Amino acid sequence: MSIFLSEMAGTAMLALLGCGVVANVVLNQTKGNNSGWIVIAFGWGVAVFVGVFVAAKGSGAHLNPAVTLAFAWLHKIEWSQVPVYIVGQFLGAMIGATLAWLSYYKHFGATDNAAAKLGVFCNSPAIPNTTANLATEIIGTFALVFAVLYMAAPAASLGALDALPAGLVVLGIGLSLGGPTGYAINPARDMGPRIMHALLPIPNKGNSGWSYSWIPVVGPVVGGLLAAIVFDMLQ
Repeated sequence: MSIFLSEMAGTAMLALLGCGVVANVVLNQTKGNNSGWIVIAFGWGVAVFVGVFVAAKGSGAHLNPAVTLAFAWLHKIEWSQVPVYIVGQFLGAMIGATLAWLSYYKHFGATDNAAAKLGVFCNSPAIPNTTANLATEIIGTFALVFAVLYMAAPAASLGALDALPAGLVVLGIGLSLGGPTGYAINPARDMGPRIMHALLPIPNKGNSGWSYSWIPVVGPVVGGLLAAIVFDMLQ
């Protein structure tokens, strides 16, 4: 139960602050409207820092099915624990996205752009191309999980999933690799809020981008497992 609650709480904080910074930038009549990609990238970096800090003691702060599957592949956790981690992550992402929606409730109503509203919750590609978009998510998640595995290694000076380095890695990925797809790099972070976009009573919200939704799930899973395989080869 500690693992489940910690993953849910940590991922909820991640999604609240991450979806919240996007809402602040893209929705109309906010204090941060049009403040740009740098603000979004920094906001998501801080979101990961806070989420990891919250969940580290109780679960190791995976906050991401790609990380959980990589840890299971490397026998750092039991496979029987994987569903507990992942369900907590998805529920947490859904809770966090809902809280971000409540925080910006009036601004959703003041915004006509359906794509901007969807972007608060989940990702969509700048240039739609299945192969290129999938490759971007695989590469970005590989970078994330590969770095996290070294942070979690017993000999690493940073310690297990230390909060600040994890946030800085996500900040770097956002600034360097986030342009093509918005760097989901986390199936729960994308799919959980996407489900809430479909369910919540958001005015003139348009569709929830289901035709694209499998890419931020499959890409991160593949990228995370590839990172685990390469990490294991280098040990």
